[in-house]
Amino acid sequence: MELINDYPMVISLDPDDNVGVATRNIAEGLSLSQALGAARENIMAGHKVALVDIEANTPVVKYGQTIGLASQPIRAGDHVHTHNLAMLERDTSLENFTPAAPTPIVESDLTFNGFHRSDGRVGTRNYIGIVATVNCSATVVKATADQLNASAGLEKLGFDGVVPVTHGSGCAMNTESEGFAFLERVVTGYAVNPNFAFVIVIGLGCESNQVKALVDKYGMTDSQRLDYFNIQGAGGTRASIKLASDKILAMANTHAHTPREPAPLKHLTVALQCGGSDGYSGITANPALGYAADLIVQHGGSVILAETPEIYGAEHLLLNRAVDVSVARKLLERIAWWKHYTWINGAELNNNPSPGNKAGGLSTILEKSLGAVSKSGSSSLSDVLEYAEPIKKPGFNFMDSPGYDPVSVTGQIASGSTIVCFTTGRGSVSGFKPAPCIKLATNTAMFDAMSEDMDINCGGIIDGDDTVRSCGEAIFQKIIAIASGEETASESLGYGSNEFVPWMVGAVT
Repeated sequence: MELINDYPMVISLDPDDNVGVATRNIAEGLSLSQALGAARENIMAGHKVALVDIEANTPVVKYGQTIGLASQPIRAGDHVHTHNLAMLERDTSLENFTPAAPTPIVESDLTFNGFHRSDGRVGTRNYIGIVATVNCSATVVKATADQLNASAGLEKLGFDGVVPVTHGSGCAMNTESEGFAFLERVVTGYAVNPNFAFVIVIGLGCESNQVKALVDKYGMTDSQRLDYFNIQGAGGTRASIKLASDKILAMANTHAHTPREPAPLKHLTVALQCGGSDGYSGITANPALGYAADLIVQHGGSVILAETPEIYGAEHLLLNRAVDVSVARKLLERIAWWKHYTWINGAELNNNPSPGNKAGGLSTILEKSLGAVSKSGSSSLSDVLEYAEPIKKPGFNFMDSPGYDPVSVTGQIASGSTIVCFTTGRGSVSGFKPAPCIKLATNTAMFDAMSEDMDINCGGIIDGDDTVRSCGEAIFQKIIAIASGEETASESLGYGSNEFVPWMVGAVT
């Protein structure tokens, strides 16, 4: 990262860049530097400014990567944004593919204090889950959770609370469809997530997503950690709330006072997520999180990057990190699926960035994707997962998902994530029970404005008070502390019971 002059008014991120990023609002006519001259128009903080004259139809370069083509001549000092920057389609091929060497694991005695489960996995929280198979059982699930959380009995037994896992689907679906498979995977993925001490699954009885079929199909046979029933068989609403409460209290006594015990970092799986990105995301919080992600992988743990529409245009960087051609091919297959999916729905992948992203300075999906991919660091790509598919290989994984944060994080937790790291430039107030969510602010102004919702300020990288490395190390240490029981900002505010949002694909009949 290079400062254009002594005062960091505009920064260049790579020697090959022909645009820089404004670190504060710049008024038209303000001198940028002796070389650049004055700003030719007003430029908002986080937005791009041309460092040199750029001819029409030539690449605009940021992060050392092309983020689009100039749609008209651009002069040094111009504001570079959607009005003069056009999308560029990349040509991705595996013709000269070379597999990346697996990231080496370091010997380390670092541990976190977690909850050891019977299947060998380790949780970072000790919640009790009540999972609805269908929207029709959501009211019973919520009422049971509210009733149990209102008493102090479960807390005295050492539990963090009861999480109602409800959604608006589960019936009127083709049981052979892709969307139904997504729903099955998220429901079962949550049911076996190690952040739950145990789970009760509740159905209505006549829905498409049958609870008994779900349990049998996915081999959820551990009666110590799972029980289930249907409302119709239990005798209705009040009888079902009582039955669920009785079952939970009985199982709670079996699992009471489970202690936190040391576990090596190989038992951590961290979801890498961003939302409300801005022009600083790819400069501060995302690369700092990427540095922490590399440390997790080097210590034997796993990280999951997601949001396929938000790697589009930067997928070549992930292909270069794939450990074998089958992993690279799976990634390209997911990109191809998304191109077809957006086309049949009358959209395109470059519909992203969102209005908020553009207001924050991001102009094209290429620019947003290059910054988004930096959350994953530089570790080799071990595997590509379908939405909510259980993680099988340790290290850096990519999971296919939409760019809509609740849907994406739902899939990551279902895949096995026990902690979420969430970078944001515009601000976010989400939580994702049963996984604690660490909020990383990209800029100091937003961190100060929303300090009660943020956990770490990465804006010091722009302010000159911090570096990507030191901030990344702080994130790594915070992950270990949160995994060991320290409370996140979103947990202190009670967030996390409303963000289970399965990906809805296909017809509802």
